[in-house]
Amino acid sequence: MDFLRPDSWADALALKAQRPEAKPIQGGTDVMVELNFDRHRPEALLDLNPCRELFEYEETADARLRIGSGVPFERIIRRLGDQLPGLAQASRTVGSPQIRNRGTVGGNLGGCSPAGDAHPALLAANATIEVESAARGTRMIPIDDFYVWVKKSSLEPDELIRAIWLKPATGPQYFAKVGTRNAMVIAVCSFGIALHPDTRTVGTGIGSAGPTPLRAHDAQEFLAAQLLWENPGPLSDALLREFGTLVASAAKPIDDVRGTADYRRHALSVMARRSLGWAWNDYTAERRAA
Repeated sequence: MDFLRPDSWADALALKAQRPEAKPIQGGTDVMVELNFDRHRPEALLDLNPCRELFEYEETADARLRIGSGVPFERIIRRLGDQLPGLAQASRTVGSPQIRNRGTVGGNLGGCSPAGDAHPALLAANATIEVESAARGTRMIPIDDFYVWVKKSSLEPDELIRAIWLKPATGPQYFAKVGTRNAMVIAVCSFGIALHPDTRTVGTGIGSAGPTPLRAHDAQEFLAAQLLWENPGPLSDALLREFGTLVASAAKPIDDVRGTADYRRHALSVMARRSLGWAWNDYTAERRAA
């Protein structure tokens, strides 16, 4: 196995073009596990750590956040929690403190596991993924178009993930996860919700309950039409139950060692009701305070 260490981002793109089979590595929190257990042994590893621009984030001229693919989860928690609360909550459930210091959202996207903790929050927040190749330059992929199949994304063989683009939250966001522990565990299933008062829309994301991370489209449309954005009040039990049912029906789970398909659907329904309740309570409190 070859170890490729570029001097710069341009050098990394050139190496990826020459060796499209090379596996990008930064934190290595997923790649090294596969190597240690001999589950996968790529022909080459492409070390992106010398590309220091990947470790930076910035607010752009159009008031979006551009987060380099190498920004670790811990930095998102400490520096971006107020602007991206859903992603920060998901980041807190990733592994141990050591893993959060090394693991990245870019790594979650690159691995493209349906159980990746960042995916539901990215879907709910309508993220856009910036990727680049030496031959074709930069392209922007909406998060809904990024996931193709189990651990397969829409990345071309010579492309690398450069950054994640997100709008700062305009309303409450929540992330919930079911597992044997709160962190250091692969999710049995997970759910993210984001209220977008500026557009009167709702975002959702489902993890570990399908071949790819999923969005609950019917649940989003139902809820956005039912919510009283201008004069918020308590949500009825019937509305909460219907939202939970629609979220569960959007899942495509299987039975495996972590849980059954029926349990995953039930858990998603419960998480959807609870996270919606938390988010709406926050929104109501904010409107009353304003």
